[in-house]
Amino acid sequence: MQIEETALPGVMILTPRRFADDRGYFSECWNARTLANAGLHRDWVQDNHSVSHPVNTIRGLHFQAPPHAQAKLVRCGQGAVFDVAVDIRRGSPTYGRWVGVDLTADNGRQLFIPEGFAHGFVTRMPGSEILYKCSDFYDGPSDGALRWDCPVIGIDWGLTGDPVLSAKDAAAPTLAGFDSPFQWEQP
Repeated sequence: MQIEETALPGVMILTPRRFADDRGYFSECWNARTLANAGLHRDWVQDNHSVSHPVNTIRGLHFQAPPHAQAKLVRCGQGAVFDVAVDIRRGSPTYGRWVGVDLTADNGRQLFIPEGFAHGFVTRMPGSEILYKCSDFYDGPSDGALRWDCPVIGIDWGLTGDPVLSAKDAAAPTLAGFDSPFQWEQP
C-alpha cells in the first residue's frame, strides 16, 4: 500500500495495490498489521455508506466532538468526489487550513482523517458513493458542522453549478467565532 503525507500532519492518502485481470480487480483496502507498521493504529467500530445522486452535492464540513471524536478512512466506491479535511484543533500551526483529494472508483485512493479535523466532500459524478470507516460510534449530541463556504477556510470546491446542500449544512456556522472542542497537542 502506498501511503502519502499531506500538508496537514496526520492526514494521509492511502492507495491500495490493485490486482487486476480480465474479470476486474482485487484490492485490500485496510490491513491493521500493515498500517500499524506505518503508524496508523485504529480500531474501526462503524462503516458508513453515503450515496449522492446529483453532481455538486456537498456534504460537510462535519466532525464529532470529544469524547466521541472520530477518525475516518474515506474511499469512493462509485463515481468521483473531491474529499476535504480541515484542521480544527485549537493551537495547531495548521488551524483552519485544508487539503483536498480526488477520490474516484477508478483511482482507488483513500483519505485518512484523524480526530480533530472536519470532513466534507463534493460529488463530481452522478450517483457517487462514499464508504468510510469511523473510529467511534455516531453520537448525536457530539455531532458538529462548519459552513462549507466559510471565507476563513476558503475551500475551492471546483463547483460546476449551484451546490446541493442539506438544511443542516446550509445553516452551519463559520470558523470565525467557532469554539473548537479540539486542542492540538504538540508531538
